[in-house]
Amino acid sequence: MSTSSSPLLPDERLAAGAARLASRYAGHFAPETVLSLLADSYARLAEQARIRTHLVVLAERLTAERLDALAHTQGLTSGPTRVLFVCSQNAGRSQMAAALLAHRAGERVTVSSAGTHPADTVEPHIAQALTEAGVDLADAYPKPLTQEVVQAADVVITMGCGDACPVMPGRRYLDWPVADPDGAPIAVVRDIRDAIDAHITELLTQLAP
Repeated sequence: MSTSSSPLLPDERLAAGAARLASRYAGHFAPETVLSLLADSYARLAEQARIRTHLVVLAERLTAERLDALAHTQGLTSGPTRVLFVCSQNAGRSQMAAALLAHRAGERVTVSSAGTHPADTVEPHIAQALTEAGVDLADAYPKPLTQEVVQAADVVITMGCGDACPVMPGRRYLDWPVADPDGAPIAVVRDIRDAIDAHITELLTQLAP
């Protein structure tokens, strides 16, 4: 009797997502690779989750981001400059920076964010401050830092994650000394948003058009 080398899915509801991803990346990655990354993404998100209602959907989204990054690294796809923002929890600074850059740069840049020790939710004041600036953060969620996304990045911008921040040869590294908005009142979060936006303005002048 033969045995399958495919990993067991930690939640049977992931099967539909695995099928969608396998179809989407057919010709690039084997179904076993997709399954392995999906199971790993689910496990990583489950580590930090207090409420697991949306874990299946988020695991599929995280896996798609990892597969896109892997395809880019392996030369299977091409695209614009890739910028990765990293902070500790991916619940505040890196979320704001990624949303602001994506909003202002559009298709000029592929933007990602992640946390070295991700929280379970994005800080409510972060979404409020961005909404006031005309930036939508409705679909954002804290993501763990993965090797695929780091390897695919052209520019890695760290924001307070210290020695836990990734170091990968051949990438451009920037560190933005921005205050941590965790638990801060909305007025302070607005100031942090504006400070990050000033950094974004400078970054946009340095990126290829």
